[in-house]
Amino acid sequence: MMTILSPNTWTPGSVEARVHRYATVAGFDTVGFAEAGPVDPETAENYRVWLENGYQSGMEYLEKRVEERLDPRKILPSAKSVVVVLSNYYRENPSEDREIGKVARYAGGRDYHRVVGNQLRELKRRIEEESPESESWYSVDAGPILERYWAQKAGVGFNGKNTLLINTRMGSWTFIGILLTSLELRAARPHADHCGTCTRCLDVCPTEAFPQPGVLDSGKCISNWTIEHRGEFDEEMQPNLNGWLFGCDDCQTVCPWNRHAKPTPHSDYEVRSPFRSPDLSVIAGMKYEEWDEATRGTAVRRATYPGLVRNAKALLKEK
Repeated sequence: MMTILSPNTWTPGSVEARVHRYATVAGFDTVGFAEAGPVDPETAENYRVWLENGYQSGMEYLEKRVEERLDPRKILPSAKSVVVVLSNYYRENPSEDREIGKVARYAGGRDYHRVVGNQLRELKRRIEEESPESESWYSVDAGPILERYWAQKAGVGFNGKNTLLINTRMGSWTFIGILLTSLELRAARPHADHCGTCTRCLDVCPTEAFPQPGVLDSGKCISNWTIEHRGEFDEEMQPNLNGWLFGCDDCQTVCPWNRHAKPTPHSDYEVRSPFRSPDLSVIAGMKYEEWDEATRGTAVRRATYPGLVRNAKALLKEK
């Protein structure tokens, strides 16, 4: 298994070294620590403004539990540290062809919520087994916490202009897991920004979903349309799906930091049929039972049966 060590060199036998080892044994590719506390004032203000502008576009869950999102100690009052782990999911995408439906790289294999969630559960078990008095809480892309903020604070990556976390060795093809713990762990140095003057991710977006660097208007994002949007696409929307059946990787494929990404060592993320080279006509004509079998255990299920069929039909009309 490829293990990318934390930028910190932990003292052998220290609590940091032990937690780092537990995380790598659980299957994670890199690990970092940050001190638990409120996010900085600028981040808090930016998040509130983002909501006020309506950029969450129908994802109402992002409007809830805001105070917890801005201070993890409101989730776990005893939290002293934030443990951030990354899991590499990169693989070549055989569906990057407009003649077939394109599926985002992360989605065609086993649902990452289950994979990373199980690994976090194992990490939590190991920590609490060694330190029974400790308390912990974990989440993978579901809890009220700003994962990418804490990933940068923990030194495992920086937030790109496309709002995605970028690790300098794995690129942006990673899942982020968060574990709050009452253990006091020596914090990493926050990761520096390495986007520079590059704007490739912003320029390539076919729907101009970035009103400014680091800000995503979800209402214009293909991933939001193909995954979160419920109901038919109305005439005013007339979305340009750019060949995407589920999700969108356009702003990642052009990122220079992804040029040297290594294939994932995790077999769980291997894409399954029929999402390896999805036939749009087949998807558009799926019965519920066929959809249920094809999507079971994958992130593609998030689009729902009517949503996935709708996407396929919309793409057929684009041709």
